[in-house]
Amino acid sequence: MKIPFKGSARPALKGPEDRMTLRDHLAELRTRIVRACLAIVVGVIIIMAFYDQVLQFLTRPYRQLCEDRGPEFCSGKVSTLSALDGFSTRISISLYGGIILAFPVIMWQIWKFIVPGLHAKEKKYAIPFIFSTVLLFLLGGFIAYWTLDLALEFLISWSGGSGEVVQLFEIKKYISLVGLMIAAYGIGFEFPVLLVFLQLVGVLSPQTLLKGWRYAVMFIFVVAAVITPWGDPFSMLARAIPMTVFYLISVVIGLIFQKRKRKREEEEDNNDSSMAGASA
Repeated sequence: MKIPFKGSARPALKGPEDRMTLRDHLAELRTRIVRACLAIVVGVIIIMAFYDQVLQFLTRPYRQLCEDRGPEFCSGKVSTLSALDGFSTRISISLYGGIILAFPVIMWQIWKFIVPGLHAKEKKYAIPFIFSTVLLFLLGGFIAYWTLDLALEFLISWSGGSGEVVQLFEIKKYISLVGLMIAAYGIGFEFPVLLVFLQLVGVLSPQTLLKGWRYAVMFIFVVAAVITPWGDPFSMLARAIPMTVFYLISVVIGLIFQKRKRKREEEEDNNDSSMAGASA
C-alpha cells in the first residue's frame, strides 16, 4: 500500500473547475505562510551577517548630502538616545532587508496559492508575473533611494538647516524613514502588475482602463505628490511619469491578452462546429 506524502499541501488540480475543500485551503495557506516566513528568516540572517555594510549603504545619501552642503547644514552622523536603540535598529534593518531579499519567494508563494483558481493556460504566466513583480519593486526602491538626499535636504531646510537648528538624526527614526520610503515606492510600482492580473482574471477590461485613463493619471499624480512630502517637482515626476507609463503598458498587455483569448475562443468554436458537423 502506497502511503501519500504528508508534506503535500493539496491534491493535484487541473483547473478552476476542480474544487478544494476548506481543509485543503487552510493546509495550503499554512504551507505557503511557513515557506514565506522561512525565506524571511534566511534573509534576516544574511542581513545580520552584513549589517555594517548595509548600514553604510543606507546612510550614504545623508552623509553625501552633508559633505556637499557643509557641516553648517548637517553633521552627516546619526545618533542613538538610549542603549537599546542600536539593538532595535539592527533588528529593524535586518527585518526590512530580510523581507526584501525574500520578496521573490513571497511572491512565488502567493502565486502558488492563487494558481489553483486559474486555467492551465493562465498558469504559464507564473514566471513573468514573479519577474515583473520583483523587478518593479526593486525599481521603485531604487528611485526612493536615489531621491532620498532630496527628501533629506528639503526636511532639513524646513527645520532650519543653516545654523539656527542643529541637525541630529536619530538612527532609529532615520532607518524608519528610509524603510517607509522604499516600501511605499516599491509597493506603488506594483500597480501595473495588479492591473494586468485583474484583466487576466476578467475583473477589469482594457477598454474600461482606456476609458478612465484621465482619472487614472490624475490619481497617479496625486499619489506621487502624497508620497513625496518634500515637495520637489523633480522627485514627484520621477515617480508619477514611470507609473503613468506602466499604466499604459498594462493596458496594452491587457489588449494583447484579450485578442489572444478571443482568437482562442473562435478556434475552439470552429473546432466544435466541425466536430458537430462530422458527427451529423
